[in-house]
Amino acid sequence: MSSQITTAFVQQYSANIQMLSQQMGSLLRDKVRLESVVGKNAFFDQVGSVTAVLKTSRHSDTPQIDTPHARRRVSLADYEFADLIDSQDKVRLLIDPTSSYAQAAAMAMGRAMDDVVISAATGTAFTGETGSTSTVLPSTQKITESVTDGLTIAKLRTAKEKFDLASVDPSIARFIVVSPRQITDLLGTTEVTSSDFNTVKALANGEINSFLGFNFIVSNRLSIASSKRSCIAFAQDGITLAVGKDVSARIDERADKSYATQVYYCMSIGATRMEEEKVVEIQAHEA
Repeated sequence: MSSQITTAFVQQYSANIQMLSQQMGSLLRDKVRLESVVGKNAFFDQVGSVTAVLKTSRHSDTPQIDTPHARRRVSLADYEFADLIDSQDKVRLLIDPTSSYAQAAAMAMGRAMDDVVISAATGTAFTGETGSTSTVLPSTQKITESVTDGLTIAKLRTAKEKFDLASVDPSIARFIVVSPRQITDLLGTTEVTSSDFNTVKALANGEINSFLGFNFIVSNRLSIASSKRSCIAFAQDGITLAVGKDVSARIDERADKSYATQVYYCMSIGATRMEEEKVVEIQAHEA
């Protein structure tokens, strides 16, 4: 129950409710592979690359090529939000806060969705027929911090090279999730701000939309430890978000709570890294 709602009782003369600064929903939902699933666990098959065999003679035996086949498991988890608005509170307020509570709940669900995607990007993936084999992001897919270096052009070039060496299809959208500090780091470099290197007017707008083929997403949800921010570069199909039950809402009266209005939101989701070569973790110093 919202025990702090008394702070909004009408002692001021305003008919508006201001939503405090917060991330407005999910930033990553439409940046990854999105799949609707049924059940507690979902499996996604992976087919690897094969090599054609040169035919050296007429009427030769048909070659038998073993196509690499694997699968990833996603376990769904349930998320929910609920809060109560007393009927007396609606009388004491100049406006009904129900819609604002619902808006805040929807934003919270979106942020939780981003947390799931970010955790899956660099976390342990589960492979095999039953998804019982743990697969970690290898060290070759990590660009570590050097002394106190922030996000540099060199690190971005290295990330791009890793994708290219792995033959990641360049037509598949590539993204990089960074914090505001990494944008500040890049805005201090000539390659980003100069029109001689970049068509994006980063210096004029104070923002970076894309660079070196990466579309930038600014988020405050990335993990940080020992002054090291873990930024994530990925190809769109390198991470899968599985949705068992999409975000749904109910706003009802609760007879057992003196007919207070309950705002309730829930969802069931999970995520996994589909291919290690399509995800790169970049460490950047952030004091």
